[in-house]
Amino acid sequence: MARRYFTTPIYYVNDRPHIGHLYTTVVTDTLARYFRQQGEDVRFLTGTDEHGQNIAKVAKKEGVAPIVVADRHAPTFRNLWKEFGISNDDFIRTTEPRHRAGVEEIIRRIDAAGDFYTAGHEGWYCANCEAFYPEKDLVLGNCPVHGFKAEWQREENVFFRLSKYGPRLLELFERGVEGKPFVFPESRLNEVRSFVESGLKDLSVSRTTISWGIPFPGRPGHVVYVWLDALVNYITALGFGSRDLSLYERYWPGIHVIGKDILRFHAVYWPAFLMSAGLPIPRQVVSHGWWLRDARKMSKSTGNVVRPDDLVAAFGVDALRWHLVSAMSFGQDANFSDEDFLAGYNADLANGLGNTLSRAVKMASDAFGGKTPAETCDDNEVRTAAIDAVAAWTSAFESYRLHDAAAAVRTLVTRIDGYIASREPWKKVKAEGVTPALHRIHYATLEGLRVAACMLAPIAPGTATEVFRRLGIARSAEDLRPPDLVWGQLPLNASLPQAPPLFPRADAKEYFASKEKSVVDETTAPEAAPSSPSQQIPSSSETKIPIDDFLKLDLRVGEVIAAEKIEKSKKLMKMTVKIGEEVRTIVGGIAATYTAEQLVGRKFVFVANLAPAKLMGVESDGMILAATLPETGEPSLLMVDPAVPSGAKVK
Repeated sequence: MARRYFTTPIYYVNDRPHIGHLYTTVVTDTLARYFRQQGEDVRFLTGTDEHGQNIAKVAKKEGVAPIVVADRHAPTFRNLWKEFGISNDDFIRTTEPRHRAGVEEIIRRIDAAGDFYTAGHEGWYCANCEAFYPEKDLVLGNCPVHGFKAEWQREENVFFRLSKYGPRLLELFERGVEGKPFVFPESRLNEVRSFVESGLKDLSVSRTTISWGIPFPGRPGHVVYVWLDALVNYITALGFGSRDLSLYERYWPGIHVIGKDILRFHAVYWPAFLMSAGLPIPRQVVSHGWWLRDARKMSKSTGNVVRPDDLVAAFGVDALRWHLVSAMSFGQDANFSDEDFLAGYNADLANGLGNTLSRAVKMASDAFGGKTPAETCDDNEVRTAAIDAVAAWTSAFESYRLHDAAAAVRTLVTRIDGYIASREPWKKVKAEGVTPALHRIHYATLEGLRVAACMLAPIAPGTATEVFRRLGIARSAEDLRPPDLVWGQLPLNASLPQAPPLFPRADAKEYFASKEKSVVDETTAPEAAPSSPSQQIPSSSETKIPIDDFLKLDLRVGEVIAAEKIEKSKKLMKMTVKIGEEVRTIVGGIAATYTAEQLVGRKFVFVANLAPAKLMGVESDGMILAATLPETGEPSLLMVDPAVPSGAKVK
C-alpha cells in the first residue's frame, strides 16, 4: 500500500488562528483526505511552535511564564481544527518532552558530523519572523515580509556549516525526489535554486539573548534557535529520538505543505540539517501563495488578519472550506473579501449544488412516492460528464491543482442541472405518468449527484455526507474509496428524506447591512469615538468641501515612541508621539487590533491641530488616522515610509 505523510507548518501560539493558518491546514487536510480516498496509507501532522522570542515577549508583557501563553493558545488551534473537520492524526507541541528528545538527537548527529562551531554573529533581524535577513533582501531597511524595521543584532551563536551543503542542495533541486521536483511549484523551485546559487553563508542556530527554548546540548547559555527547533517536529512526532521508531520508519520522508514566506527554511535549511545528520530528506516541499488583505500578506503582526468566526457563524464550516480551496489558484496569491466569498457561495453552493440537489430529490420523491428510482441508467449525458469530471478531478489533485479539482465538481453539477432542464421530467410525469424513461432520467440526475458528492468529499466532507443522506445513502465521506467513483451505485427504491435547503441563498445587502450595523453600534460607544477618524471625512454623497476647508487640517507624520493600552478600555491605546521636535500624548481606539509592540518605532499620519479631548481620563492632543476595513470594521492605520522625517506635513 502506498504511504504518504503530510505536514502543515507548526503555528506560533502568540495569538489566535486566522484565515492564513486556516488555509494551509484546510488544503493539507484536503490533500490527506483525497489520498486516503484513493486507498493510500496517509498520516497527517499539525501542531504549534511554542518557543522563541515572540512568545517570550507576549509572556513578559503579561507578566506570566511563556508556558502559560503556550498552554492558553495551543487548545485554540486544536479546537478550531476540530471544528473544521481537520483529519490530523497527531498534534505536536514543541514544549513536549518527545520533541525535545528528537531535537537533542539531531543536534548530536550534526555535531558528530563536525558541522557546528561557535562565533560572533551580527546581522539584520526581524523579531516577527525570528529570522536574520541579508541587507539586499530588506525593503528600505524593513523586513520583506512584515514591513517592520529590521534591527541590527550582535551576539555569540552556534553556527551550522550551511555553506558546505550548497552543491548537494543544487543536485537535489536538479534531480528531484522519486521522479518529482523537490519543490512545487516550479517558480518556488527556481527561487530557492537562485538563492543557493548566489552563495550560502553559514547559519546561526542558537541564541544567547533569550532563554525561552530548548537548551543547546553542550553549549551552556545557548538555546536552540527556533527554526532548527521547529523544523525537527516533522520527525519528532514520528518518534525520532525515542526507542520506538515504528512510525518514523513507516512514514518518513514526508510532504511539507507551507506558505511561500517560509520556503527557504523548508527547502534549504531543513534538507541541509538532515543531510548533515545522515537522515532522509523530505519527499517534497509544496509551497502555496498568500491570502492578501489590502494588497499585503495577512499577518497578526501587520494587523490585517481575517478571523473565520463571523463567516462560519453565518454560512457554516464547509462554505468557508469550499471558498478557500476553490477561490485561490494553488501556488498563487489571492485577495480575500467578503464580497467574493458571498458571490462564490451563492453561485457554487446555493444556486449550484444546493438548488440542483433540492430540485432533483424533490422531483424524484414526488414521482416515486418518496423513494429513489427503481431502474438504473447507464447511457446518458450525465454519466459521460461524470466520467470526464472524475478524470479531471483526479488529474488536478495529483498535480496539486486543488482549485481545478473544485472546478471539476462545479462543472459536473452544472451539467446535471442542464440535463434536468433539457429533459424536463416535470412535464414528462404530467404528460406520460411514471414511465421507465422517467425512472432513468431521475436515476441519472441522482447518481450524478452521488458522484459529485464523492468528488466533493475531500474539500467539504460534512456536506458530502449530507448529500449522501439526502440521496438515501447511509455513507460517510471518511469511508470512501476508489470504487465509489464508479457509475451505477445509487440504491434503488431507497427512502428520500425531506430536508431544508442545503445552502440557503445569501442576501448580500442584508449581510453587509447587519455587519455595518454591528460596526456602528460598536464604534459609537463613548470610548470608541476616536477609533473611526475616517467617519469625520464626508462620503461622496455628502456636501463636498472647498480646498480652504481641507487646508485647515494640519496632517503630520509622527513617530510612536511609547504606547500602552488604557486600563478598563477594550479599544483605547495611549500613545506617546513625536511630531517633529514636539512630544505629545494621543489616544486612539485601536487597541483591539494593534498591540503596543506593533506601534512603537513606526510612523503614522496624525491630525496635529485637533482640539484636545479627555478620553477615559487621559487628555488626547491629536488623532491618528486610519481606514476602516469594510468586512470587519477594524481600523487599518496609514503607515508612512520610515525614511519620511517625523513632523513632515501631509498634503
